[in-house]
Amino acid sequence: MEVPSAKHETRHRRLTPLRVLRGVICLLVLLLTAFMMIVYCGFFSTVVLRLFSVHYSRKVTAFFFSSWLALWPFLFEKINKTKVIFSGDDVPARERVLLICNHRTEVDWMYLWDLALRKDSLGYVKYILKSSLMKLPVFGWSFQILEFIPVERKWEVDEAKMRQMLSKFKDPRDPLWLVLFPEGTDFTEQKCLRNKKYAAENGLPILKNLLLPKSKGFNACLEDLRSTLDAVYDVTIGYKHRCPSFLDNVFGVDPSEVHIHIRRVTLDDIPLSEREVTSWLMDTFQRKDQLLSNFNSEGYFPLYGAELNLSTVKCLINVMLVFIHKQHQEVLAGKTSFDMTSSIIQMGRFMSGA
Repeated sequence: MEVPSAKHETRHRRLTPLRVLRGVICLLVLLLTAFMMIVYCGFFSTVVLRLFSVHYSRKVTAFFFSSWLALWPFLFEKINKTKVIFSGDDVPARERVLLICNHRTEVDWMYLWDLALRKDSLGYVKYILKSSLMKLPVFGWSFQILEFIPVERKWEVDEAKMRQMLSKFKDPRDPLWLVLFPEGTDFTEQKCLRNKKYAAENGLPILKNLLLPKSKGFNACLEDLRSTLDAVYDVTIGYKHRCPSFLDNVFGVDPSEVHIHIRRVTLDDIPLSEREVTSWLMDTFQRKDQLLSNFNSEGYFPLYGAELNLSTVKCLINVMLVFIHKQHQEVLAGKTSFDMTSSIIQMGRFMSGA
């Protein structure tokens, strides 16, 4: 199989006034369309419909909000020209799965939408993420409608809330992509040094490219959902040539390439007891660490090219659906004005936090 060549690679792109203007416009569009979705679809799909059927409430919510979520892959791949390259195992569409992923930077979770869009599962992705993100203006409201699980990253605080949310995801009729980042926070060199010291003092594996995984949340997901899941996916993300921030994504300066490696794990291959699950997760992260070391030296993951490029036609159809819906609602409700400036500033503060 052909592997990527470094000969014509695009590296860091210079931040120009045009990129800034384009990024601000894209961000305004994303915020405004999210607000319109929340106002005109969110209440009906998550409150009114749910009085009659949780299942159909989720289907309608997934239908409407997947159109909005698809704007993000459109921004990344079509406007910013970021190459998103998949490798490893194929992911069948419309499964109920648990995904465990490394957390290299603050925007890893956004690139999983690129995979979900290709599998027609975009509206069914649910993240376990830090609670501060749920307080973002507009975006945070959307996350609540989509039933993301907020955590404080303290198990004694999070366990009850997390298990309560997981208990709502057991209907096998509902597709589910539940995403967990076992490291609990994004990777930095300072955090890595502290992790290495802790690992050395406690006889744990010393990881070079990852933080030590926390197993409590992963074990809770397995305990509550194992009987309704089709598989667990071990997802590893690597960036060339620099890890992006949220604003790097918005302005299109980084990353030039995002590589996503996928390994399918059957539930039968994951042990039952909490002690054995903890050991399995640590072994998995040692495997991921080696995979990332190879990626850093070679520039790609094995089994390169597992997914097709994102369809431009599919992206444009999603964009048109969002704007047609927006225009229709504006006609019904009259011209709605909304001050976006404070929302953008607050969003930047939250997204740049560790």
